[in-house]
Amino acid sequence: MESSFAIIAEPNRRSILSLLASSERSVGEIERRLRMPQTSVSKHLRVLREAGFVEARVEARRRVYRLRPEPLMEIDAWLAPFRRFWTAHIDALERHLDRMEQTSKKGRSDEKP
Repeated sequence: MESSFAIIAEPNRRSILSLLASSERSVGEIERRLRMPQTSVSKHLRVLREAGFVEARVEARRRVYRLRPEPLMEIDAWLAPFRRFWTAHIDALERHLDRMEQTSKKGRSDEKP
């Protein structure tokens, strides 16, 4: 069985997961939204389903897929110790943007009507 990282490394699978993050979708809807052939969508959905990233239910004559968060939570947990490498940079960016905003507001208040 492929690792979770190998499964989500494939760009089309990430696109499918992104679509399903907002709502459930049928195979046909995924095909149309991603402009992918039905065979490709079905192949990627099978891999995602077997890995536990998605689940399907039958609705009339179509299959509707939805995201399962558990495998993504496992990836998130694995990434947790590495967040410190980018958190400091994000915090620094936030401070810089706050300073820029304050400078911009001060410049506007110094202007005379």
